[in-house]
Amino acid sequence: MTTFTYTVKDSDGTLEQLLRDDWKAGKKNIHELRMANAVTDSDGVPVIWRTPLVAGTELTFHLPEAQSEYAPMDVPGVQVLAEDDHFMAVFKPDGISVHPDGTSREATMMNAVIAHVQAAGGTYAEHIQRLDKGTSGVVIVAKHPMAKAMFDRMIASNEITRLYHAEVEGRLKRLKGSVNMPIGRDRHHPTRRRISMSGQSAVTHFKVIERKEQTTMIEATLDTGRTHQIRVHMAHLGHPVVGDNLYEAAALPDGTYRLTAVETSFIHPFTGEKIVITI
Repeated sequence: MTTFTYTVKDSDGTLEQLLRDDWKAGKKNIHELRMANAVTDSDGVPVIWRTPLVAGTELTFHLPEAQSEYAPMDVPGVQVLAEDDHFMAVFKPDGISVHPDGTSREATMMNAVIAHVQAAGGTYAEHIQRLDKGTSGVVIVAKHPMAKAMFDRMIASNEITRLYHAEVEGRLKRLKGSVNMPIGRDRHHPTRRRISMSGQSAVTHFKVIERKEQTTMIEATLDTGRTHQIRVHMAHLGHPVVGDNLYEAAALPDGTYRLTAVETSFIHPFTGEKIVITI
């Protein structure tokens, strides 16, 4: 069983209001907790859902045991950047996938994450975000199913902000700008994406942070999270990410390309704190 504690900050609100209004937990999660009497006070007594809570009251949440199926592995380069009872922020190096795809036995970030979790006595970890195999940077991982559901909702409502740094070919003339072009699959290539008027809406904002002799360093943020979004949009502008030969850039000797998710920020769904993870 997964447990975590929470100290009530304000008086008068009920447990139901905390879950529904403050945490915005899903109806399924709330119903399961209520039916199982899964929230107790410091004495282990189940909390009455509609009774006002007193500030300072310590609640303990008892969640049903959940288990992730990743095989634990030692994966060089994967690092835990921050962690609490609900989430981990993990650095994924380039060259490895976030999670297994069912066809390859290559080690992935989640294999390293579950090894870390199991070493601490846990059984569950699921990624909230994805990065392309060649992209490095911060990935948020949920440590229990209730957190997974809440972070998934935050992703869907664009409440998690990710900041990228990229080095692109050529010298961008504009200091900043936006690309609002839909992205779809390239029917002539199994993994490429392309600008397609019938594709999904995609918006990328960028600004120049350094101009080099033959390349430009940019900072990019996304209003949407489409596959290969920055890579497709910058290539569309004629400035593909350095090394990204899938989108017509010259390949680098080590086969990598220059794109990193350098910062992720969000309001913690359980504590209300502003969380900023930076590498």
